[in-house]
Amino acid sequence: MTTKRTPENERMKRAYLQYLADVKGRDEHSLDTVAKAIERFDDYSKRRDFRKFHVEQARAFKTHLLAAKAVRTGAPLSAATIKSTLAALKAFFLWLADRPDYRTRIRYADVEYFNMTENLSRVASAHRRKACPTLAQIQDVLAAMPTESEIDRRNRALVAFTILTGARDAAIVSFRLKHIDLDGAVLEQDARDVHTKGRKTFTTWFFPVGDDIRQIVVDWVTFLRGEKGFGPEDPIFPKSSVAPGEDRNFAPVGLSRQPWANAQPVRQKFREAFARAGLPYFNPHSFRNTLVRIAYELRLDAEQFKAWSQNLGHEHVLTTFCSYGTLPDHRQGEIIRGLATGENGPNGDDDPLELAVRLANRLAQRKKAG
Repeated sequence: MTTKRTPENERMKRAYLQYLADVKGRDEHSLDTVAKAIERFDDYSKRRDFRKFHVEQARAFKTHLLAAKAVRTGAPLSAATIKSTLAALKAFFLWLADRPDYRTRIRYADVEYFNMTENLSRVASAHRRKACPTLAQIQDVLAAMPTESEIDRRNRALVAFTILTGARDAAIVSFRLKHIDLDGAVLEQDARDVHTKGRKTFTTWFFPVGDDIRQIVVDWVTFLRGEKGFGPEDPIFPKSSVAPGEDRNFAPVGLSRQPWANAQPVRQKFREAFARAGLPYFNPHSFRNTLVRIAYELRLDAEQFKAWSQNLGHEHVLTTFCSYGTLPDHRQGEIIRGLATGENGPNGDDDPLELAVRLANRLAQRKKAG
């Protein structure tokens, strides 16, 4: 039987989420994550009034999370999920501790019991190797995709566009034709219209990933503007129009002028495309890792690598190095074996990647000093 909700708890949940939205500027995704964390705790504590919070509740809830299973997969909750849940709850109860009727009932010291153990925290925040396709694999995927219908061509252009621009899937579904300049080979990621991460506005020039890939995107945009008569405010990747077929079941019949509501259809198209090519699934975001590996292969100098980093929307080159710059296993092995045999020792100032690494180190030192 479901425990009846506590009206005062519900009021404080709404007030806190409103505070995060209006004062802290949190986006909908962030608010949803916080709401789920608080709801998980509220459900576990059987809707007990938050004013009766006790340190033992926090301790017991942490034990509960360690034994809990994910609803969708049935697997234990990841360390990252546990960490984000506890962090959200700690912030919520610290906020409650400053509210009237709560400040005399909730002690700051008790809220600290939502902290994770050091070992689990290290597991949750560890950087792990992120698998990504090679450029050759992406080309194989594009070659295997059909082009008979306009929906087929849209799906193929979707994959090509992602590696050509490195755009995130949430941004991809919000791009309109006014944001792309084929003559200038540039994409304007304007946060007023485009769902960029952190609502940052930046300019992306097409990455040098091959004329064949670029031409797929050029042909697609030209088709929309010419044959379809799409204007500047129409989406680059419109969703499909559906209508009842001969069997009276609804099926895609062409393109609408409406964008996808979210990025889920993009990920589904990628899944289907990689399966058709006989390759494991790589999500759209993994293409950003591919682009950083291409940058390594090009052996860019410091200024070039900084430009590449900015093209991905990174304010700091360290973000590119640390979050996306993991070398593939075979390349890591080649470098280490080469160092052992003296075949690829350091080249000092003549090594472009060494210049980029030193630049990143200087930026890190400057950040600590500031």
